[in-house]
Amino acid sequence: MKLLLDECLPVDVRLLIQGHDVFTVAFMGWKGIKNGQLLALAGNNGFDALVTTDSSIERQQNLSTLPVAVIILHAPSNDIDDLKPLVPGLHRVLGSLVPKSIHHVR
Repeated sequence: MKLLLDECLPVDVRLLIQGHDVFTVAFMGWKGIKNGQLLALAGNNGFDALVTTDSSIERQQNLSTLPVAVIILHAPSNDIDDLKPLVPGLHRVLGSLVPKSIHHVR
């Protein structure tokens, strides 16, 4: 599965996600791009999902027209130590990912 990590996540999160092709927004040269355009770019570039901690994305986007799945990680902060406990839940979601939908990992 091809995953895009939003710029709000530390780049080292990519090392925690095993068995998938994980790219960062920075690596793709897409820093500073707003969510709607970012999702469109992700869809047009073969990504299956965007992984983020930005829970506002669910209210900002038209869920019926999502170009990729969105996985929202709910952690106390964006610190890697706060995100590590969510990795098993993230892997569970990835194992049964529904395309073009929003998933929450708490």
